[in-house]
Amino acid sequence: MTDASAPVPPESAVPAVPAALQALADAGSAAARELGEHTARDEALAEYVPERRALGVPRAARMTPIGRVWRLGVLLVDADGRLFATGRVVRAERPVRRSTPAAAIAEQRAYAAAAAKGGFAEGETVNFGAVPVDPAELVRAGASGPIVVAGDELFVRWSPAQPDALTPLDRYLADRVELLANPPSGA
Repeated sequence: MTDASAPVPPESAVPAVPAALQALADAGSAAARELGEHTARDEALAEYVPERRALGVPRAARMTPIGRVWRLGVLLVDADGRLFATGRVVRAERPVRRSTPAAAIAEQRAYAAAAAKGGFAEGETVNFGAVPVDPAELVRAGASGPIVVAGDELFVRWSPAQPDALTPLDRYLADRVELLANPPSGA
């Protein structure tokens, strides 16, 4: 044992994670504010509740509304500026009897029927399975969903299949917000 204190790393060696977290919150809030000002088209955010039995009575699968979000590629942002990793997306559709050769198509139709059963209007776009970007995970692992911290900068991994497909968060959000707030003519 010694009386000497532990060495303190220079400030440049301390990760700028708190600054990155503040930048993340600011970017989400700015995107939500701009989209709200432009009354950009938003979509439903829901939680999928699988089929179950309640007191022996079968209950059909349904989607429970959580709120409204704007879809910005691999990210969703709500009115409070919270960011989510985009999960799955369906359009609500009443169930109809169809011959379906592929299990994936049958599964997609079942999700669409669950959205309609949850009270969403037919044809409405419903996002579900979206995972909130977790600041604690961002600090611990350097990534949360599609958001990645590299040095003191935030990036978006826009393709999960390509680990090096990174774009700076501020540029990514600016491009996506501009497209959603002011869509090109004919879109």
